[in-house]
Amino acid sequence: MFVFLALTIQMGHDVRNKLTDYWSTLDQLYTPFHGCMMKRDRYLHILRYLHFSDNRIEPDRTDGNFDRLWKIRDLFEILNSTFSKFYNPSENLAVDEVVSFKGRVIFKQYIPKKRKHFGIKIFKLCDLTGYTCDMSVYLGKDRQRMAQHVTATHATVAELTRKIEGRGHKLYMDNFFSSPELFDDLANKQIYCCGTVGPNRKGMPQDLVLKTTKLKRGDIHVRTRAGLTAVLWWDKRDICMLTNIHSAPAEGNFCSEGGKAIKLQIVMDYNHHMSFVDTGNRMANSYSISRCTFKWTKKIVLSSVRPGHSQ
Repeated sequence: MFVFLALTIQMGHDVRNKLTDYWSTLDQLYTPFHGCMMKRDRYLHILRYLHFSDNRIEPDRTDGNFDRLWKIRDLFEILNSTFSKFYNPSENLAVDEVVSFKGRVIFKQYIPKKRKHFGIKIFKLCDLTGYTCDMSVYLGKDRQRMAQHVTATHATVAELTRKIEGRGHKLYMDNFFSSPELFDDLANKQIYCCGTVGPNRKGMPQDLVLKTTKLKRGDIHVRTRAGLTAVLWWDKRDICMLTNIHSAPAEGNFCSEGGKAIKLQIVMDYNHHMSFVDTGNRMANSYSISRCTFKWTKKIVLSSVRPGHSQ
């Protein structure tokens, strides 16, 4: 199995059209390494029957606590623990979602803003280098979280950041996750946050919602309370930011001589740090070892074994 995994990872550095091409004897394709390590039919046989748990011990699907990820849960947790065990992330981190796999699976999601509209939604916590520090698969509504009166996105971020609590990290996220309640919760764990937020999100100042229809380019409105700052800024459209990292900017209208809105430091920091997840995906895709398959288990595992170029 170690030879099988080694061959699979090595194939990411020498991508070919078909798996059988790695064992081809044609002059333009011939590479003796693969045939010396393992015969072609043996490799394909292992790949065909590759499983990560015993199907004979499948949990009861009618159970309220049924885990839809049970087929790869143990391996998934091993990967997550290993990612954090051998690497200390940088000060600034980002949380975002990625989409993979287009096959048939019950927890596949439709995400209109992504290039691949359908797929398994995976939440990732990445640092400056693009390294994946932790990840979580969205499996649909979680009854236990709903019983705790915590939103799904709040619980997801809390789960992803459980290993970095008390270290003073700075976390960036988009309006899918951001909320005053989440920022306050993470601040109590010494994790400080910045991100875009919907003006109508629960806990946001109500007068900011009313001001969105009266703004001009360059206008800035600020509301603060107990270290948390909400900023409403108008450039080409209204942008609402929430932060407990930055100091509150001055209110007013700030435009350059050419009439362009002067970009706030909070916005520049957000744009810079939110690219961390994209950096990790781009690096992993440059030597991807995942293959076209109808098995979602293989797709997730083979696309997750590389947390980024830092491994």
